[in-house]
Amino acid sequence: MANTYTQMNIHAVFSVKGRSNFISEKWRDELFRYMAGTLKETKNYSLAVGGYKDHIHIFFELHPTISVSDVLKNAKAKSSKWINEKGFVAGKFEWQAGYGAFSYSRSQRNRVIQYIMKQEEHHRKGSFKDEYLTLLRRNEIKYEDAYLFEFYE
Repeated sequence: MANTYTQMNIHAVFSVKGRSNFISEKWRDELFRYMAGTLKETKNYSLAVGGYKDHIHIFFELHPTISVSDVLKNAKAKSSKWINEKGFVAGKFEWQAGYGAFSYSRSQRNRVIQYIMKQEEHHRKGSFKDEYLTLLRRNEIKYEDAYLFEFYE
């Protein structure tokens, strides 16, 4: 596209479905690398992928020809299929429906990347539920409790 210039940095968060689907420390880094690859498949540039046992954060530069929902639909579908094919969990692995997505300016990128890369340390002090609600409030997103993730504490 001639004369099209963009800088759209998206931080997305989504959660595992079911207590038996926790992301094990044994294969967590491999999952993060795989997730980064799914972003590349949709012409997006991965800035950081991280998370903890019950959720994932992905931070990427959004390509202007694809929607955030299509990027996340692809990443979630491909990664759950990959996890199931690898046999990393007993039973069927799934992600919960939905996601949180937040945009950041280029000047905020390093801060967001550092935040995502320190997820394990961060969750020694607080739950995913607290983290997610803080993200929603900080970004002034109105929400209804009935439509939030099912949290596993």
